[in-house]
Parts: sequence; structure tokens; C-alpha cells
Amino acid sequence: MTARRVWSAAVLGMAVLLGVMLVITANDAVDAVLGGAGIALLVAGWFSLGLPRVDDPRGAPVFVAAVAVAVTLMVAASPTLAISQGIAYPIAWVFCSSIRRAVVQNIVISAGVTLGFLVSLGTTPDALLQTAFTMVISLGFSLAMGFWIAHMTELGDRNGRLLAELQGAQSQIEALHREAGATAEREHFARELHDTIAQDLTGLVMLAQRARRELGDSETLRIIEENARATLAETRALVASSAALGDDTTDLASALHRLAERFSRETGVEVTCTVAAELALDRETEVVVLRCVQEALGNARKHARASRIAITVTAPEGDTHRVRVEITDDGIGFDPTTARDGFGLSGMTDRLALVHGTMSVQSSPGAGTTLVAELPAAGVTA
Repeated sequence: MTARRVWSAAVLGMAVLLGVMLVITANDAVDAVLGGAGIALLVAGWFSLGLPRVDDPRGAPVFVAAVAVAVTLMVAASPTLAISQGIAYPIAWVFCSSIRRAVVQNIVISAGVTLGFLVSLGTTPDALLQTAFTMVISLGFSLAMGFWIAHMTELGDRNGRLLAELQGAQSQIEALHREAGATAEREHFARELHDTIAQDLTGLVMLAQRARRELGDSETLRIIEENARATLAETRALVASSAALGDDTTDLASALHRLAERFSRETGVEVTCTVAAELALDRETEVVVLRCVQEALGNARKHARASRIAITVTAPEGDTHRVRVEITDDGIGFDPTTARDGFGLSGMTDRLALVHGTMSVQSSPGAGTTLVAELPAAGVTA
């Protein structure tokens, strides 16, 4: 709306100024009619052809041609009306689709003004010299200003793109810093758990075993030892879920197989693990997959009472840009629609949501449980 008002005000203001000058300088009725026709054509051309193209001014040759004819008529009526070039040349630059076309349109307007001068001034040597001098100065100034404005516009567009890229890079760096800080905090938390609670629980298990040897086997000591072992196992699982994937040489398949073997040793549950060889995952996606499997095994340890667990990591059929993680057990199952205590499944859902992933649960009492998670194969910065 602002551009429309500015251009309309400029055209109307120039038309008024040209009208006043025409009244003052017109020699006869023919000049008045000729100049008035040029002014009328300029105003009519603007409102019928120029104004509708303000929002997309590229490629309006008909409007520029009308302006060139209008300027020719006005200058032919009176040389003083050559001041109309002040609005004609900007129109030639703005209402164009390329710099090359803008130059051509400037030359067309210059030719029209030259023709008008030849009509109003004649073809005497002095008139030709004045016409040539005026047109060289005006056309040269218009081209110089136009190229300078086009160059500044190009620089502005390039700086805008660079600024957008810089802001995007800064956002990525901030996200990486946050992720690095969160990872470091998780590893610190895991070390603290291992060095404090896990060590104390190990000592408690050993004291319970010693007490049973020295004081005789009793139900109370056996319960203390079993509870201490169970708590120690859960603490170790928490330490494992808080730690990083491993060193740079550890891939997802190796990490999952080690996790399955350790779970089998600790619980006696048979765990099979299948990872598709064709998967190409970045490090962030591998970590999310590992954490989901760890959480699922933790839930199975506490609730499932399963004898077999199957872990499968593949690409969904026909979609090489996503990864599918499926954990199935033959445990007691549960009703997914009922309220659940704890943070296991909700934590997995939240973790997947951060990387644009989804999770579904299929289970019923007595029929086991199947957890299915899908997420992009390439990491997504949360």
C-alpha cells in the first residue's frame, strides 16, 4: 500500500507540475493540446497499466511504452516539459524484468525525448547540439543511477541471504552446545551414580552374603540381599542409559548386542537382536535408538515377566529415510489404555518427539507387548 501511494503521489505531482509549466510555456493551442495529451496519457497509463503492477512490477513493457509516447508528446509541445524525464526514467528502471531490459527501456525513452526535441526545437545546428548535449547528460545520469541502485539492491539481497545463513548457523551452534552440555551432564550423572550408589549397593550385597555365612542363612538376610541386588541392577541400567553410546569405533549393532547379552546374563531372559546391515544412521540417531531399546528392556525387567525378548532395527519397507525399532516380549502384557505409573513409556515418547519420531504400543493382558518406534534416519536438531 505504501508503494502504491508513493508512486501515485509522484505521478500526480509530476502531472500537476507539467500542467502548470505547459500553461506558462505553450506557444499556441496546438502545443497546449499536444502537451495536454501527453500529460493525460501519463496519468491514464499509470492508473490503468502501472498501478496494477506495483506489487510485481517486472515486465511491464506496455506501460513503459505508453510513458515513452507521453514524454515524446510533452517535449514536442514544449522543451521545458523535458523535466518529465524525472519520472519516466525511474519508471523504466523499476518496471522491468532485468537490467538489460531496463537499459533498453531507458534508451527508448531517450529516443522519444530526442524526437520531441527535434519537433519543438527544430533541426538547426544549435538545436541539434543542444538536443545531443541534453540527451547524453540525462541518459548517462539515468544509467549511472540505475546501475548504482541495482548494484546496491543486489548487495542488499546478498547480505540478507548471508544474514539468514549466519542466523541459521548460530541456531545450529546453539543447539549443538545445548546437546553437548546435556550429554556431558548425563555422563557426569552416570559417573556419580556408579561411584556412589552403585558402589554402596555392591558393598551392601557383599555384607549380606558375609552375614549369611557368619550368622547362618536366614529369610531376612536373604531378602536384604535380593533387594540390594535388584536395586543394584536397576542402578546399573540407569547408569547405562545415561552414558554415551561408546567410543568412536563402536557402532549401533555392537552396542545393542552387548546390551542384549548383559541383560540376558543379569535376568536369564533370552534376548535376540537383529540390526539391518544396510542402515546408515548418524551418531545422534544411533543414540536415540539405543536409549529407546535400553528403556524398553528396563520396562521389561520391571514389569513384563518375559522369557524371550526380540529386538529388531530395520528400515520401514519402501522408506530408506527412516528407521524402525521393534521390541517384542512374551510377558504378561498390559492394557495400554489404562494409566501408567513412572516415566518409561512417556519418556521414550518425549525423546522420540524431539527428533520427529513416533512410538506405538501393542499389548493386552497375557499376550505380551510390542513397542514400535520410528524416527528419521538422519538426526534432527531438537
